[in-house]
Amino acid sequence: MPASTAAIVSRLRAAGCVNASDEARLLVDSAPTPAALHAMVDRRVAGEPLEHVVGWAEFCGLRIAVDPGVFVPRRRTELLVRRAAALAAPGATVVDLACGSGAVGLAVAALAGGVALYAVDVEPAAVRCARRNLAAVGGRVYAGDLYDPLPARLRGHVDVLVANVPYVPSAAVDLMPREAREHEPLVALDGGSDGLDLVRRAAAGARDWLAPGGHLLVETGADQAALAVEVFAAAGLSPAAAEDADATVVLGRFGPAPGGSRSAGRR
Repeated sequence: MPASTAAIVSRLRAAGCVNASDEARLLVDSAPTPAALHAMVDRRVAGEPLEHVVGWAEFCGLRIAVDPGVFVPRRRTELLVRRAAALAAPGATVVDLACGSGAVGLAVAALAGGVALYAVDVEPAAVRCARRNLAAVGGRVYAGDLYDPLPARLRGHVDVLVANVPYVPSAAVDLMPREAREHEPLVALDGGSDGLDLVRRAAAGARDWLAPGGHLLVETGADQAALAVEVFAAAGLSPAAAEDADATVVLGRFGPAPGGSRSAGRR
């Protein structure tokens, strides 16, 4: 390890970075000049998320652009992507609500192939970032609150609604890591008193947009899954829950599957 890299590792460790060696290598590889490297290390030591410093995050094997002030996609959310992609046949219409950087929608499109992708976020910085990320797959990104900005022509024609909405209870936001609390938008973290405010809103509006046999999928905490299942059922969706080691997904189907046919993706 070069002396300069070793010094960076020491600084990162002193700042509390658990994977200091890996982070140091990534910073060195990402910096275009020594001066840029020095500035990037300073930003990381000050507590800025590594993904914001280098400008991207690895997610589902993809490199996702992540700008400062934009929610950083979490590895646990890959379960949500896998479950959504399994329901998105080629030609399906997919909507990514509360899309942040667009990571979930992009990963679903990459796994499923040939989907018509739409995404929505209320944060202007996220909308700008998602538009860059989704341009390669022809994704359309809209600025606004949940379903509000979606084109009316999508009503009743969405096959997969995937909504990685915030689910941290308001009282627990202060317990999150400092880099999330200080550098990601509160609207992307705070899920209300029990963490499920946005889950309720997503479920309540889903039937207006889903095609027969379409699905809504959200991520929750493991201790919230039973209540989220009740929320989905009350909204007229047939619910189920799926878990792996550190992630929980609640999904709900609207009506019976339509004999194997899918609604056509439309732009």
